[in-house]
Amino acid sequence: MRVIQPIAKLDLVLSSFCLQHRYSHTMARFSRAISHTGDGHLYVMFAILAWLLDAAQGHTFVTVGLLAFAIELPLYWILKNSFQRRRPQELSPLLPTFITPSDRYSLPSGHTAAAFLMVTVISHFYPELTLLMVLWGGCVGGSRILLGVHFLSDVIIGALLGHVCALLSLLVLESSV
Repeated sequence: MRVIQPIAKLDLVLSSFCLQHRYSHTMARFSRAISHTGDGHLYVMFAILAWLLDAAQGHTFVTVGLLAFAIELPLYWILKNSFQRRRPQELSPLLPTFITPSDRYSLPSGHTAAAFLMVTVISHFYPELTLLMVLWGGCVGGSRILLGVHFLSDVIIGALLGHVCALLSLLVLESSV
């Protein structure tokens, strides 16, 4: 428990810094748009494009992505409901929230987990997109902080969850070939 307290304090300080400045409402508009790209519709579009346009590996890309989400979603749900970490606004009424979160708890960030799952899978199959994907995934995670629905540690753990689930699905695929 002693390890968690300094992390929680750092999270609260960072969230206060991000959400209590005079530009937070302007940043929230931009962050809302970035966050929306992590809602899932782009994942489906990318899968369809890969399936239709990449005869060599599009099918495998979709299979790995589906397996990765099949691993990630139950783990996300178990972690979220086990930790039951309250969201920033619940811990400090001085912290605004700019969107209504889709569920009750904040740890891990599901948007960030899904984004980094896709970052990892896309980067594996299409390495020329790696830099763009990492930047996008980081922006999705950052947007969740700037919208007041997650702490930095929620985002970091979400990114690790998504990355590890994608790596596991790639290992499963490689071992079955």
